[in-house]
Amino acid sequence: MDIIAQLKAERDKAAHQVKALDTAIRALSGMNSTGGSARGRRTMSAAARARISAAQRARWARTRGQKVVSIAPKRRYISPAGLARIRAANRARWAKVRAAKK
Repeated sequence: MDIIAQLKAERDKAAHQVKALDTAIRALSGMNSTGGSARGRRTMSAAARARISAAQRARWARTRGQKVVSIAPKRRYISPAGLARIRAANRARWAKVRAAKK
């Protein structure tokens, strides 16, 4: 009978240790999950995506031994004659609007 009592005591002790381990695991897993799930998914701007893409293309070009091509956007300018045509068209349009009001 003494052996049965010892076995029961060992069983209770092991159950207590398992319970303590479960509590510790829950506490540690809770720390990891709260930090990541509280913040939403971040979005990336188009400019940031373009910079990352350009950097990656440059890396691949260096790996392949090719010339690195920059993707600087080309500026488009209106010629003075084109600007004069736009201004004349605006003046004519506003003159027409003012004439329609009278």
